[in-house]
Amino acid sequence: MSRAFLRAAFVCAAVLAATAAAPVAAQQFPNKILRVINPNAPGGNSDVLFRLLAPKMGEVLGHQLVIDYRPGAGGNIGTEMVARAAPDGYTTLIAAASFLINPSLLKNIPFDAEKDFTPLGIIVDIPAGLAVHPSLPVKTVQDLVNLAKKRPGDLNFSSSGQGALGHLSGALLNASTGIKTVHIPYKGAGPSIVDLVAGHVQFSFVSIPAITGHLQSGRLRMIAQCGEKRFVSFPDIPTMVESGVKDYVITSPFSYLGPAGMAQPVAKRLNDALRAALTDPQNNKTLIERGALPVGNTPAEHAAQIKSEIAKWKKVAAAAGLKPQ
Repeated sequence: MSRAFLRAAFVCAAVLAATAAAPVAAQQFPNKILRVINPNAPGGNSDVLFRLLAPKMGEVLGHQLVIDYRPGAGGNIGTEMVARAAPDGYTTLIAAASFLINPSLLKNIPFDAEKDFTPLGIIVDIPAGLAVHPSLPVKTVQDLVNLAKKRPGDLNFSSSGQGALGHLSGALLNASTGIKTVHIPYKGAGPSIVDLVAGHVQFSFVSIPAITGHLQSGRLRMIAQCGEKRFVSFPDIPTMVESGVKDYVITSPFSYLGPAGMAQPVAKRLNDALRAALTDPQNNKTLIERGALPVGNTPAEHAAQIKSEIAKWKKVAAAAGLKPQ
């Protein structure tokens, strides 16, 4: 018997053994602690939200989930770690909305957001609203559009920075309605909101939880919500679509992801655990009270959302004249 034949036989046997072992490993998953990479510093939205859900997920899975902070490079360091990890389900990722927006703005991202990950479900969506300073004589989005058409280039909107969600939201409004308003970038959401409250800018697209106090005090007025549905805490405020801006839906989703190539039974186990944590009555109530809408969609729905959101933001960035750098 030749060495070549023996070598080929050994390779075939190894492949068959690995193929047979994969379903067994998936059936036994998990059998140890699971690591969840947070590519941002502790204390942010993703940290607070996932800490709330992790105990219930661990209960469903039978093993603890431990958060591992790997901040840096706008979240790309930790995200790349997961993209390069073994797709065995023991290393997963929490990703903010920047995961979907960055492909429109950055050239040298060290991973492909659509190809290098297994979608495991959207965790929550934090809704944004279109807020205006009370001195602006508008009560509806159509009022704002009409005013902007009468005064092209005269109205300003603020955001937390160039290329941020608030910037692209304003750019999408301009592109969708044919108006011309001017973007004023700030170094963070806090200064952006401060100047909106002071009346130095006329409007802004901003996270609803961040302005709830200003809305209640009358220092700001919200004329529309940007999600697909009205936020439960503000049932009388219409969505942008209800306000007449066709297809205008801005979401700020937090994704749960694993490396590409994860076995379907493993992905389903993780998705089931996430959905169980989100539908837990106390968790669900707490998330809504904190201004987050629980989602927990399927991996297939999540994959479709990643694709559509990346395509949408690329169009918006192009309309705003933003080129990847």
